[in-house]
Amino acid sequence: MTQTSDLRQKRIPLNNGSGHIPALGFGTLIPDAAETITATRGALQAGFRHFDTAERYRNELQVGEALHAEIAAAKIAREDIFVTAKLWNTNHRPERVGPALEASVTRLGIEYADAYLAHTPFAFQPGDNQDPRDQNGNVIYDDGVTLLDTWRAMEALVDGGRCRAIGLSDISLNELVPLYESARVKPSVVQVEAHPYLPETQLLEFCKAKGIVLLAFAPLGHGIRPGPLEDPVVTAIAARVGKTPAQVLLAWAVQRGTAVLTTTRNAARAKENFDISALPEDALEEINRIETRERLNPVVKTGVPGFIARGR
Repeated sequence: MTQTSDLRQKRIPLNNGSGHIPALGFGTLIPDAAETITATRGALQAGFRHFDTAERYRNELQVGEALHAEIAAAKIAREDIFVTAKLWNTNHRPERVGPALEASVTRLGIEYADAYLAHTPFAFQPGDNQDPRDQNGNVIYDDGVTLLDTWRAMEALVDGGRCRAIGLSDISLNELVPLYESARVKPSVVQVEAHPYLPETQLLEFCKAKGIVLLAFAPLGHGIRPGPLEDPVVTAIAARVGKTPAQVLLAWAVQRGTAVLTTTRNAARAKENFDISALPEDALEEINRIETRERLNPVVKTGVPGFIARGR
């Protein structure tokens, strides 16, 4: 762990040799189309070069528009931007995987995705309805396809050059290990909820051992309160080092070896979130000793995204 390095510029190598992923990433789960464009441009202006997108977010067109506009204005090379796309649950059937990626890169206006992730390990009923439900409101799952079937189709996308690396999102260690062992093209990225209240330590250690990038979403607790941003350990460290609680949490995430995603619609907040610096070792140890445990997003159990605030 290097205390003198610039965390803002840290890039983590991918285990298939296809490049590096910037440790600081910008998540594009923003419901409003116009705000998606301004927020994405603001993130690029702040210094972010890693952008996390998904078919499920229904705003790939706007993200692509913003990226192209800002890249052209600032004369940024495409190779300096890392774009992740995701396969939604209704496209797990092997014959739907390739067309789903083609549709995403077309909407984004890019020739390839730097990484393509299975959004969750769950397969939903295939079709155009992203949220298929029965008459009782229950999700309709697809038991005619396995995660390994889907993974094999994703491996072919790497072979064809339409994505540089593949990975998984919202997956547990118990699900990841057998997939990793069976995979011809190993997962390069695993994206999960992770913060001091859900450190995912065992998963992180496995990923480090296999050269997989653990990409943490909701590193600030998704703004849910009470949460990590208001934790007394975090706020005390922030006051001590002259940084915001958000900057402390993001620095902790990067220093422990993960990549991290943060989302904001505010350009000033994007600059603030990008402006992190290394924490002293004693501060890292204090955060590691936080005992509160809380998962904010139950998607790993159902495949259905959604943050749930839980009082303590």
